[in-house]
This record gives sequence, C-alpha cells and structure tokens, in this order.
Amino acid sequence: MTKELKQEYTLRITQANKTQLVTILYEMVLIYIDEAEEALSVDDRTEYKSAIRKIRGCMDELTASLHLEYDLAQNLLQLYLYVNRELIQASVHYDKDNLEHVRMVIGELRKAYKKIEEQDVSGPVMGNTQTVYAGLTYGRNTLTESITDPASNRGFCV
Repeated sequence: MTKELKQEYTLRITQANKTQLVTILYEMVLIYIDEAEEALSVDDRTEYKSAIRKIRGCMDELTASLHLEYDLAQNLLQLYLYVNRELIQASVHYDKDNLEHVRMVIGELRKAYKKIEEQDVSGPVMGNTQTVYAGLTYGRNTLTESITDPASNRGFCV
C-alpha cells in the first residue's frame, strides 16, 4: 500500500461510521490481494507472505467485530472462516486460485456493505478528530488539504 493510499485510508477511517469501517476493511483486503498477486508474479515470497499476513489481520479485525448474537453474524463468521482457510492454503501452496476465491467472497461482501452504507446515517465512530477541508487551495496538478486549528478540537476537554 502506497504512502498516499495509507493517508487516504487514515482520513477515511477517522470520518467513518461503523458500516463504512467494515467497507474500508473489505477494500483493504482487496488491495492486499492485489499486492500478494503482484508479489507472486515476480516470485517474491517474502512480500507475498507479508501481504497474506495483512489480509489475515484485516480478517481478524472483521471477525472480532461480529455481534454473534445475530443470525447474520453467524453467517458472516462462516464466510470469514472460509476466507481464512483459503488464505492458509494460499500461504502454504503459493496458489493464485485461493486468492481469487477470497477476492470473490470479499468483493461480494463489499458490494453489499456499500448498499448498506447508503442507508446508515449514523455519525463517525471516532470523535475529537481533526477537521480536514480538501480543495480549498490547490496548486498545479495537486490538491492541498487544510487542517483547521488542530489544537482546538484534539485531546481531552475538562
């Protein structure tokens, strides 16, 4: 993941509600699958293992966030366990087919959560974050983001 993409996701995470956080994790999984496939194509096993490890980290976070008292969460748990099994197989056998199975499952879940996002009007999960305004100033071929008075809305309030 590039530095710019990390910054973009960091900003999105600070502004996201619960549904958007799940969608972001799905998107990150898809990015890491691309990285794993790229590493596999150049036979870089270290980078491949690193990408698989990052995917599994995202999947662990998704699994931990499930509310298992709901039937839907039980179904999602089964899908997440299947994805983890595929990731283990991909890690052991260096097989692109297993990654494609993961891409298919996560891609479909991402599409479903994108539709749910449209109905979720709850506020951001994170409070007390910096306000970022994009597009107020720009240079040639660049977009500048401005942070307003970072000290006024950060830290503890008494």
